[in-house]
Parts: sequence; structure tokens; C-alpha cells
Amino acid sequence: MPQRFDDYSRTAIVTGSDSGIGRATAVALARAGFDVGVTYRSDSDGAEGTAAQVREAGRRCVVRRMDLSELPAAADVIDELAAELGGLGVLVNCAGTGIATPVVDTSWEDWRQVLAVDLDGPFLCAQRAARHLLDAGRGGRIINVTSVHEHAPRVGSGAYCAAKGGLGLLTKVMAQELAASGITVNAVAPGEIATGMTGNEDVDPHTVERPGIPAGRPGDANEVAAVIAMLASPSAAYVTGASWVVDGGMLLMGPQAGSHLQSGDWREG
Repeated sequence: MPQRFDDYSRTAIVTGSDSGIGRATAVALARAGFDVGVTYRSDSDGAEGTAAQVREAGRRCVVRRMDLSELPAAADVIDELAAELGGLGVLVNCAGTGIATPVVDTSWEDWRQVLAVDLDGPFLCAQRAARHLLDAGRGGRIINVTSVHEHAPRVGSGAYCAAKGGLGLLTKVMAQELAASGITVNAVAPGEIATGMTGNEDVDPHTVERPGIPAGRPGDANEVAAVIAMLASPSAAYVTGASWVVDGGMLLMGPQAGSHLQSGDWREG
């Protein structure tokens, strides 16, 4: 009979959790009963703000700087946080970056920066986390935050799409390799979310019109965090290798999908 793996450590690391989806995720996991390791690249004040919210939820929090362009050394932070938290049960790879440059104009330096932060870094962090989870032998969760552009291209985002597409397939391979050990590996693929990365930080998404999205608005970071928290829970033990799109229906639009549409005429058929 297959072994049960539902007693993994109630500790989580959320990379890039100084703001946006990362912050919302750290707080959601704290409210779900996890102690949380928070990482940031440059916004130490933002990271401490996240930590304060985690502690308000009654959980422990440890903060560390992690710059995923400084590889492979940056991945050591996963080991450091796991040691200080007293274990590791969940990793959420949320740190990311991007550029808006046509492929023919993308410099090698910019290409490598995006691939390092959005693909190389998550690979190394997931690898470190998986080793901790395997050594503990109690199962666990790895959740990679990708993008709708894991699934659909966007003009001017060649490096970003390549990295997120690669991370999506890495997610599936790791899911195959780790499932028998009770470790699930899933991706969460947000669409346009009201964060600093999309120019909508601190904006109520219900006040922003997006005619090209069926829901008619951007998403809220908490709506993404809720899906991540579900995947991190013991009840999601049979969900692995999937990409959970959180986009208000944008990808349903096919070739006409996009937050750039200025009219809702498409709704008329």
C-alpha cells in the first residue's frame, strides 16, 4: 500500500515576498498555519512589512536577502532559511523579473538576467527544497509562480516567455520525479494582477477596466495567493504537475487575449 505523506513541516519559504503576489502568499500561508521564510532582493523595508503581517497572524517569520542574479550562491538562502525555521515543507518560487524588448533588440546581458531570475534561480531553489523534503521523508509542496505567458506568447517578451515556458515544463518533470515521495510540484500562472510589476500596485482592481479580459478587470494578489495556499495544503496531495491559470478568463480569448484591448465589442459575438 502506498505510504501517506501528509505530515510535512508547516514551514514555508516564499521567494520575492517583499510585495505583490509574494507578500500576499506569505500572509495567506501564515494564516493557514505556516511559519514563513521571506526573501527580498532590494526592498528590505517591504520584506519587514511582510514579516510584520506574518507575525500578526501568529506565526514565526525569518527574513533573508536573496538576489537570483547572483547564482548559484543565492540558492544557499533556501538552506539557511530551512535551518533557521527548523525544517521545510513548502517552497513557493515567486521572485521574478521581465523586460519589454523585441527579441532582435534584446541584449545578451538582458536575456541572461531574465533567464537567471525567472528560470535558473527557481530551478536551483526547487532543487535545494526538494533535497530537504526528500531527506525528511514526509512529503511536501513546491509551487512555481509562472505566468499566463507560460502558455501564450506576448510580443516584446521573448526572454520572459522563454523563462516562464521553461519553468512550466520543469514543474512537470519535477512532478513526475517526486510524486512517489509525496512531494507535489505545481505551477500557478497569473494573468494581469494589480501589483507593482504591472503598474497597478495599491490599486483596487475592481476600479480598473479591462475590456479584453472576460472578468473585466485585473486580478488581486490575494486571489492568486488563495490558489497557492490551496496547493500548499495537505488536502491537495493528489494534485501535481498542473498549471493553475489565475487570469479572469484572459487565455480563453485565444489570439485576441490581452489587457491592451480598449473595447468590449467582442462580447457581442
